[in-house]
Amino acid sequence: MKLPLLTDRERRRALWTAAGAAGALAAGGILESAHTRRIARDPERKTLEGPLTGRVHRVRSADGTLLHSEVFGPEDGESVVLAHGWTEARRFWTYVIRGLEGKGLRVVAYDLRGHGDSEPARDGNHAIRRFGEDLEAILVACVPDDRRAVVVGHSLGAMSIASWAEQHDVERHVRGAVLLNTGVENLINEHLLFPVPGLGNALNRTIALHGFLGSKAPLPRFSTPLSAAVIRYIAFGPDASPAQVAFFERMLVTCPPDVRADVGIAMSEMDLSHALPRLTVPTIVIAGSADKLTPPSHARRIAEMLPQLRRLTVLEDTGHMTPLERPGAVIDALAELATLAPEHATA
Repeated sequence: MKLPLLTDRERRRALWTAAGAAGALAAGGILESAHTRRIARDPERKTLEGPLTGRVHRVRSADGTLLHSEVFGPEDGESVVLAHGWTEARRFWTYVIRGLEGKGLRVVAYDLRGHGDSEPARDGNHAIRRFGEDLEAILVACVPDDRRAVVVGHSLGAMSIASWAEQHDVERHVRGAVLLNTGVENLINEHLLFPVPGLGNALNRTIALHGFLGSKAPLPRFSTPLSAAVIRYIAFGPDASPAQVAFFERMLVTCPPDVRADVGIAMSEMDLSHALPRLTVPTIVIAGSADKLTPPSHARRIAEMLPQLRRLTVLEDTGHMTPLERPGAVIDALAELATLAPEHATA
């Protein structure tokens, strides 16, 4: 069968369409190449992608879930335990680990259940209470019996500390705490992801829960200019470098979607305000002025509920990722608490 001949007008339209598509592909390729070059040239990339190998401890939690932890620094140093946040992994603490090692501290970093090299929950339960049980297992297995550690949690990691404090004897294992970029209630109501005037509260909650916290949607496997821009907007302040954003993005995309969604929903339903009075050790609270996920209003309420608040710090031009954006502030806070109490536990 003969195909109909195109008119001159139709041929011109087809050529313009093909040229436009080719131009769009070329422009996209140029943008992608420029994005890749910015990451490769970022001086932070070398530090963030460098080897980070500690002494491995495999720890079984109360429900049988196997947790991966690593110990860095001298065995006779004061212990600091690092609990990362939602969709992160122990490498998230790269800057902090190196800084604390330089101060002679013994650092324990572990992957939360379902994250990094730790197992997903054996029974599928990723409730916040279980993250508190995991912290207890790490403290018992990785901190010497006659010592007490300083614990620090970022976001979900800080929620884990609050949950742990509700269930366990705090002063038996811990002598200080740092809570970073976190909240213990009303995460959905107070986020600043969609600050659109007139957007109904119910719609805002629906978008935040099903479009973000509880979403199982697949994520791009490779960083693109668009994905990096979205992550920068959601999680970082204005000073974050391209390599820092890409570093977190790689952890985010490798977090299993079902774990990401299960934990996100658990956080949206959480209320741990009653647990904070049980955190009866000197505690430093740090927030970022540009944090859209857990704005400083959360930190101020947390500070009011702590029985031994040492100080509340709100870092200017800092988003949700303080350990990446302002690691020096975290290192200084931990070193400060590590020198507060006697070397050996007295509880």
